Amino acid sequence: MTQTFSKARQQAETAFSKTQAQFFSKGHAVEEQEFVTQAREAKTLRLREARLAKEADDRARAISALMSKRAAKA
Repeated sequence: MTQTFSKARQQAETAFSKTQAQFFSKGHAVEEQEFVTQAREAKTLRLREARLAKEADDRARAISALMSKRAAKA
């Protein structure tokens, strides 16, 4: 069953469809931006943890090296 609408109704339907498409595309853009933000935060956290682990390892190695030098002198 097909319905025929007046020209004004067709224009209104078209305008509504465009507005609705813009509304949903804005929602999609917000979702995409949130995803990018979450991914960036996760990567930052991962990199921070790796940096802190490396710094702790470097500190432990430096302390070991100093202790072995002191032991060698004594």
